[in-house]
Amino acid sequence: MSRSTTFFDRTPIRPDRVPRIEGSFAAIPHRFLRDGFWASLEAHELLLYFLLALVADRQGMSFYRDDRLAGILRFVLDDFLSARTGLLRKDLIAHDGTRHQVLSLPTSPVLAAAHGAAAAPAPPVAPSHVRHALRDLLARLDEPHRR
Repeated sequence: MSRSTTFFDRTPIRPDRVPRIEGSFAAIPHRFLRDGFWASLEAHELLLYFLLALVADRQGMSFYRDDRLAGILRFVLDDFLSARTGLLRKDLIAHDGTRHQVLSLPTSPVLAAAHGAAAAPAPPVAPSHVRHALRDLLARLDEPHRR
Protein backbone atom coordinates (compact mmCIF):
# COMPACT_ATOMS: atom_id res chain seq x y z
CA MET A 1 0.00 0.00 0.00
CA SER A 2 1.36 3.37 -0.96
CA ARG A 3 1.21 6.05 1.65
CA SER A 4 0.98 9.62 0.42
CA THR A 5 3.30 11.94 2.29
CA THR A 6 3.21 15.67 1.86
CA PHE A 7 6.60 17.31 1.79
CA PHE A 8 7.00 21.01 2.31
CA ASP A 9 9.56 23.00 0.42
CA ARG A 10 11.64 24.38 3.28
CA THR A 11 13.91 26.39 1.01
CA PRO A 12 13.83 30.03 2.14
CA ILE A 13 12.01 32.36 -0.19
CA ARG A 14 14.66 35.03 0.52
CA PRO A 15 17.89 33.20 1.43
CA ASP A 16 19.62 36.56 1.76
CA ARG A 17 17.26 37.46 4.62
CA VAL A 18 17.29 34.33 6.79
CA PRO A 19 17.11 35.51 10.43
CA ARG A 20 20.33 35.12 12.39
CA ILE A 21 20.67 35.32 16.12
CA GLU A 22 22.90 38.29 16.82
CA GLY A 23 23.15 39.57 20.36
CA SER A 24 20.03 39.19 22.42
CA PHE A 25 16.86 37.59 21.16
CA ALA A 26 13.45 36.57 22.45
CA ALA A 27 11.99 33.08 22.42
CA ILE A 28 8.41 31.92 22.80
CA PRO A 29 8.07 28.14 23.01
CA HIS A 30 5.89 26.54 20.34
CA ARG A 31 3.82 25.08 23.21
CA PHE A 32 2.51 28.61 23.77
CA LEU A 33 0.38 28.23 20.65
CA ARG A 34 0.01 24.45 20.46
CA ASP A 35 -1.09 23.88 24.08
CA GLY A 36 -3.67 26.68 24.25
CA PHE A 37 -1.84 29.46 26.10
CA TRP A 38 -2.40 31.83 23.15
CA ALA A 39 -6.14 31.15 23.18
CA SER A 40 -6.34 31.58 26.97
CA LEU A 41 -5.14 35.20 26.87
CA GLU A 42 -7.01 38.39 26.10
CA ALA A 43 -5.54 40.83 23.57
CA HIS A 44 -3.90 43.15 26.14
CA GLU A 45 -2.46 40.15 27.98
CA LEU A 46 -0.97 38.81 24.74
CA LEU A 47 0.66 42.11 23.90
CA LEU A 48 2.11 42.54 27.39
CA TYR A 49 3.37 38.94 27.46
CA PHE A 50 5.10 39.32 24.10
CA LEU A 51 6.63 42.67 25.08
CA LEU A 52 7.94 41.23 28.36
CA ALA A 53 9.40 38.28 26.44
CA LEU A 54 11.06 40.69 23.98
CA VAL A 55 12.72 42.84 26.64
CA ALA A 56 13.60 40.01 29.05
CA ASP A 57 17.09 38.74 29.69
CA ARG A 58 17.99 35.04 29.50
CA GLN A 59 16.35 34.42 32.90
CA GLY A 60 13.13 36.06 31.78
CA MET A 61 13.79 39.21 33.83
CA SER A 62 12.64 42.64 32.69
CA PHE A 63 13.70 45.83 34.41
CA TYR A 64 11.40 48.17 32.48
CA ARG A 65 9.19 50.29 34.74
CA ASP A 66 5.43 49.93 34.53
CA ASP A 67 4.94 53.37 32.99
CA ARG A 68 7.54 52.61 30.31
CA LEU A 69 5.91 49.27 29.44
CA ALA A 70 2.44 50.85 29.37
CA GLY A 71 3.76 53.68 27.17
CA ILE A 72 5.37 51.32 24.67
CA LEU A 73 2.11 49.38 24.44
CA ARG A 74 0.02 52.58 24.35
CA PHE A 75 -2.06 51.22 27.22
CA VAL A 76 -3.75 53.41 29.78
CA LEU A 77 -2.58 52.41 33.25
CA ASP A 78 -5.80 50.51 34.07
CA ASP A 79 -5.43 48.36 30.94
CA PHE A 80 -1.78 47.68 31.77
CA LEU A 81 -2.58 46.70 35.35
CA SER A 82 -5.47 44.50 34.21
CA ALA A 83 -3.26 42.72 31.66
CA ARG A 84 -0.50 42.20 34.23
CA THR A 85 -2.99 40.87 36.79
CA GLY A 86 -4.30 38.43 34.18
CA LEU A 87 -0.79 37.17 33.40
CA LEU A 88 -0.01 36.80 37.10
CA ARG A 89 -3.24 34.84 37.72
CA LYS A 90 -2.50 32.63 34.72
CA ASP A 91 0.97 31.89 36.15
CA LEU A 92 2.84 33.21 33.11
CA ILE A 93 4.78 36.02 34.82
CA ALA A 94 6.00 37.00 38.27
CA HIS A 95 6.21 40.57 39.59
CA ASP A 96 7.89 41.79 42.77
CA GLY A 97 6.74 45.41 42.68
CA THR A 98 9.65 46.57 40.53
CA ARG A 99 10.71 43.79 38.19
CA HIS A 100 8.84 41.35 35.96
CA GLN A 101 9.87 37.79 35.11
CA VAL A 102 8.50 35.74 32.24
CA LEU A 103 8.12 32.25 33.70
CA SER A 104 8.49 28.88 32.05
CA LEU A 105 5.10 27.72 30.85
CA PRO A 106 2.98 25.80 33.36
CA THR A 107 1.83 22.29 32.46
CA SER A 108 -1.39 23.65 30.96
CA PRO A 109 -3.07 27.05 30.59
CA VAL A 110 -4.61 28.47 33.74
CA LEU A 111 -8.03 29.91 33.11
CA ALA A 112 -8.63 32.94 35.31
CA ALA A 113 -11.55 32.70 37.69
CA ALA A 114 -14.02 35.57 37.92
CA HIS A 115 -15.26 36.21 41.46
CA GLY A 116 -14.42 32.70 42.65
CA ALA A 117 -16.19 30.91 39.80
CA ALA A 118 -14.46 29.04 37.02
CA ALA A 119 -14.06 31.36 34.09
CA ALA A 120 -15.14 30.40 30.62
CA PRO A 121 -12.30 30.12 28.13
CA ALA A 122 -11.44 33.46 26.59
CA PRO A 123 -12.76 33.91 23.08
CA PRO A 124 -9.97 33.27 20.60
CA VAL A 125 -8.06 36.32 19.44
CA ALA A 126 -7.64 36.41 15.70
CA PRO A 127 -3.95 35.84 14.98
CA SER A 128 -4.09 38.54 12.30
CA HIS A 129 -5.11 41.15 14.91
CA VAL A 130 -2.25 40.17 17.18
CA ARG A 131 0.16 40.03 14.24
CA HIS A 132 -0.72 43.62 13.30
CA ALA A 133 -0.50 44.77 16.91
CA LEU A 134 2.90 43.08 17.34
CA ARG A 135 4.14 44.59 14.06
CA ASP A 136 3.10 48.06 15.27
CA LEU A 137 4.71 47.41 18.65
CA LEU A 138 7.99 46.34 17.06
CA ALA A 139 7.95 49.41 14.80
CA ARG A 140 7.50 51.64 17.88
CA LEU A 141 10.33 49.86 19.68
CA ASP A 142 12.56 50.46 16.67
CA GLU A 143 11.69 54.21 16.40
CA PRO A 144 14.36 55.45 18.87
CA HIS A 145 17.05 53.63 16.85
CA ARG A 146 16.05 55.49 13.67
CA ARG A 147 16.50 58.95 15.18
